[in-house]
Amino acid sequence: MMKATMGMGLLVMTAQQLNAQPRQCAPRADVVQQLEENYGETRRGLGLARQGAVMEVFASSTSGSWTITVTLPDGRTCLIASGESYEPLTEALPPNT
Repeated sequence: MMKATMGMGLLVMTAQQLNAQPRQCAPRADVVQQLEENYGETRRGLGLARQGAVMEVFASSTSGSWTITVTLPDGRTCLIASGESYEPLTEALPPNT
């Protein structure tokens, strides 16, 4: 129980720090072009987020770099996270119960 509480605390602190930092946002076409040209990343997945936002994962099959973006309803795309050692997985989703 103590570990779970500490983990939640760290998650909240991290989220607050992310919100405090200025986001790097630009029109979606510009962001996608930069990810492709500078890092060789292409879209590998997407999902719907709150309030009409779209989350996308971009990754490079050659370098293993990856980037997570969120596109807002106004058309701005913001960089959320990036890293390395991306590995695609093909796993079946659990049944909807």
